Amino acid sequence: MDEIILEARGIEKIFPGVHALKKVDFILKRGEIHSLMGENGAGKSTLIKCLTGVYGTDGGIIKFDGHEIHPESPLHAISIGISSVYQEVNLCPNISVAENIFAGRQPIKGPFVDWKTLEARAAHALERFDINIDVRRSLDSYPIAIQQMVAIARALDISARVLILDEPTSSLDKQEVAKLFGVVRKLRGEGMGIIFITHFLDQVYQISDRITVLRNGELIGTYKTEELPKIDLVRKMVGKDFDDLVNVSRVHAKTSRDVVISLEKVSAHQSVENVSLELRRGEVLGFAGLLGSGRTETANLMFGIDHNNAGVIKLKGAAVRLASPKDAILRRIAFCPEDRKRDGIIGELSVRENIILAFQARLGIFRFKSLKQQYELADQYIKLLGIATPDADKKLGDLSGGNQQKVILARWLATEPEVMLLDEPTRGIDVGAKAEIMKLTLDLCRDGMAIAFISSELDEIVRISNRVVVMRDRAKIGEIGEDEGLDQENILKAIAGEVAV
Repeated sequence: MDEIILEARGIEKIFPGVHALKKVDFILKRGEIHSLMGENGAGKSTLIKCLTGVYGTDGGIIKFDGHEIHPESPLHAISIGISSVYQEVNLCPNISVAENIFAGRQPIKGPFVDWKTLEARAAHALERFDINIDVRRSLDSYPIAIQQMVAIARALDISARVLILDEPTSSLDKQEVAKLFGVVRKLRGEGMGIIFITHFLDQVYQISDRITVLRNGELIGTYKTEELPKIDLVRKMVGKDFDDLVNVSRVHAKTSRDVVISLEKVSAHQSVENVSLELRRGEVLGFAGLLGSGRTETANLMFGIDHNNAGVIKLKGAAVRLASPKDAILRRIAFCPEDRKRDGIIGELSVRENIILAFQARLGIFRFKSLKQQYELADQYIKLLGIATPDADKKLGDLSGGNQQKVILARWLATEPEVMLLDEPTRGIDVGAKAEIMKLTLDLCRDGMAIAFISSELDEIVRISNRVVVMRDRAKIGEIGEDEGLDQENILKAIAGEVAV
C-alpha cells in the first residue's frame, strides 16, 4: 500500500437525469504512468474533475498519500499536490514564459516583482526538460509543444506529486510527442504518479504501465498494459464481447455508382491526414473508429466547418471549395452534428423555428417564408417523422432527445439535400427512437440520398452501412465493403491495427 499515491474508491457522481459515475475505483501508484481510457461519455472527464475539485462527489472516498481528502477546487487540489495539464494550454499567451510559470507566485523585492530572480527560476524550471529558451518572450511566440512543456513546468513547480495529462498530444507532431514522452518518463523515474488520457491507442502502448477502462460511467477494469492486447482494449471500450461480434444481420440498401462527393488525399492541419473516399448516391457510407480518430473531422470538412490545406474535395466530379457551412447548404449538403445540444438544437425556440432554420439560410436574409408557410412546412415534417409534440409551437428543449434528433433531421430534409452527414445520430436516445432514426436513414438511402453515417456503436454501423471507412489517429486506414467481411470483428481488428484493410 505504500506505493499508492492516489486512491479513489466507489466514486459516485450524479447530474440531473445522468448517473455519470457509478461506484468507480481508480488507483494510481508512485512512479507509474496510468492511462485512463474510454469512449466519449465514458466518465473519464467527470472522474478527473472529481479528483481535482471541479466537482464534488456524491459518494465514495478519495485518498492522497494514505489520507482522505476532499478537493474543493482545482486550486485546493494543487495545494494538495494534484496538478493538471489539458489539451488546450490554459495559460496566458500574451505574457512571458517566466510570468506564466510563476503567475500568482512571483518573487518580490520590496514593493516590486524581482524580475531577475523570476527569470532565473523559470529558466531553471525548464532545464529539467532540456529546454533552453528565452523566458522573457511571450508564451504565444513559441510553438504549442513548448507551451505544453511550460504548462507542465508550472504544474511541477508547485510541488505536484500527481500529474494529470488530459489529451496533451492532440496538437503535437511525432517529434514533439517523442520529446514530451521523454519528459514524462523522466518524471516517472523521479517517483511521480501520472494519469495519461488520450485517444491515440499507439501512444497508450508506448508510454503506459497500466490501463483503466471506463464505459458508461462504470469501471470495466484495470490492466497491466503488456497483458491487454489492443483489440481487447477496443472491445472493452466499445462494449462488445466476442459472442456479439459474429453473425450480425445487416439491412441492405440499394446503391449506384454515381459519386456525389469525394475526397482525394485531403489533409487539414491538426485534423486529418491524406484522406481519400467516395460517397455514392443511394448508399450509406459508415465511419468507424475510436474517439479522436478523425471521423467527425472528416464530416466537418465535407460541410465547410473546417478547411483542407491539401488535397481536393469534389462534388459530382468537380473540385469545390466549401468556404462555410452556408456554401455546403447551397450545394445541397446537410449535417446533423455530434453534439445535439451544443451544435444542433436551439432549445428556447419552438419546433417550427428550429425546423425552418436551414431552409431559411438557403433562401437568404431578404426572402422570408410567411408564417403560414412555416407552419405548413413544420407540420409536414412533424407528421412525416412522427415527432411527438403537441404542436409546432412547443419549445424544442422540452422534447425528448429522440424527438430533438428528429427535429434536426426535419430541418435538413426541408432543404431537400443530396448528401446527409449524420454524426452520432442515435447517441443519447432510447432504443425505440434509435430504431426509428436508422429506419429513416435507410428510407432516405433507398430514395437516392447519399448518407455518411458516423457512430460509436459498431452494431449500428454494420447493420446500416454498405461500406465502412475505418479511421485511426486522424487517418483513413482502410475500407471494408459488404463483400469484404463487413462485420464487427473485422472492424475491431482494423481499428486495433491487427489486420490491413
